Amino acid sequence: MRFGSASFYKRMLSIALPVMAQLFIQNLVSLIDNFMVAGLGDIKMSGVNVAGQINFIMLVLVNGVLCAGGGIFMSQYKGAGDKGGMRHVFSYKLIVTLVPAIAFTLFCATHPAPVLALMVRGNAAAQEIVAQAATYERVLAWTWIPFAVSVSISSSLRETGEVHVPLIISVTATLVNTIGNYILIYGHFGAPRLEVIGAAVATIIARTAEMIAFIVYIVVKKPDFVGTVRDILSVRHKLAYTILAKSAMIAVSELSWVFSETVATALCNSRGGAEIVSGMAAGFTIANLFFVSLSGIYTATGVVMGMTLGAGKLDSVREQKAWITNGAFVFGIFVMLLGFASTLFIPLVFVNLSSAARAISRGVVFSMAAYMPLWCLLNAQFSISRTGGDTAMGAVVDLTVTLVIFMPSMFVLTYFTTLGPVAMYAIAKLSDLGKAVVASLWLRKEKWLHNLAAENAVGA
Repeated sequence: MRFGSASFYKRMLSIALPVMAQLFIQNLVSLIDNFMVAGLGDIKMSGVNVAGQINFIMLVLVNGVLCAGGGIFMSQYKGAGDKGGMRHVFSYKLIVTLVPAIAFTLFCATHPAPVLALMVRGNAAAQEIVAQAATYERVLAWTWIPFAVSVSISSSLRETGEVHVPLIISVTATLVNTIGNYILIYGHFGAPRLEVIGAAVATIIARTAEMIAFIVYIVVKKPDFVGTVRDILSVRHKLAYTILAKSAMIAVSELSWVFSETVATALCNSRGGAEIVSGMAAGFTIANLFFVSLSGIYTATGVVMGMTLGAGKLDSVREQKAWITNGAFVFGIFVMLLGFASTLFIPLVFVNLSSAARAISRGVVFSMAAYMPLWCLLNAQFSISRTGGDTAMGAVVDLTVTLVIFMPSMFVLTYFTTLGPVAMYAIAKLSDLGKAVVASLWLRKEKWLHNLAAENAVGA
């Protein structure tokens, strides 16, 4: 195994750690939110988390597909010093994230119940859970438009190497959300007791404040990707088409994964009552604390390798590929050990959940932690491929393994065994070993080795 120098990993960590810190604090606040909602009982916590599973689809679409497609070009344009290209990419991001955000807002604010019901089919408490989920979702719907603006700005800042400002702004917003939850869920300081609606209102306040802070920052500081209002409202059609073509492949990859996870969750939820839904949700909430390592690896790889590719240093980027994949696997071992240790805190954090729900959450966290070395490696492989413009790899690998192995495994284990939800999910996830092998062989072909900034030059 080949590893890079200490200075190389120091540079990677200087980008990855602020991103990880930002997401860690956000997920820690989400854990606190779950702790607060858990005090309302299994049914209401299950309702909030079922809504969260639907919102996860939108989150991945905006952040993991639409912004990621533009991010491939943003980091390379930064390396090439092409300000015009950076501005067109930013305009593209704003347009393609706001359109689905508006549509999703209108849908969730009006008729979310039928879709939410699909997530708890077969659950003994389905009717009560859906009622709580729909109540929460109708209010939360109004957070998606400010979220789209914020993520377009924050992702652009990270892709150009500015990772500390998004950290400060997002952490502040999550603290606002936590304080809002404390006040509005239970009615502290004279406020009305709004329960699940209070959690949604607090999120609206936090995301609106976050959006305003990001807008103020780019207006004052004027980073390279921000031009005039006319620039923001325009984007080169040829460049937009190229980005959309790359994004389409990312969409196939990410949405096939999201769809499979959503179906898998629904199958797991069918194994019992509210204790299954709340226990799985609590476990994933804790697991998200160490999943931040995946975003850190993805972002750092995109920035470092993207700028190297944009500068035309192809030999250097070949070396970086090996350094990053090997380093990611070792880093995943460290994260795995932290994940195992985190199971000790479940009885303390989720004391209000039933003992059955807490047992399920422990199993979820332990099994997720065991997969972290593999998932860190996979994340690095996918990021390397996408940074160089080869978005087909992720689409082919994800779609094939998901449809041929993972999904059939989940259905077989659900309908032909008596295994519990944690065991079902952990066994089916062995399919990710196949993804890593295929991705490794694919990367050797070097279809990802492209200077996209030179191929799609815009100019100042």
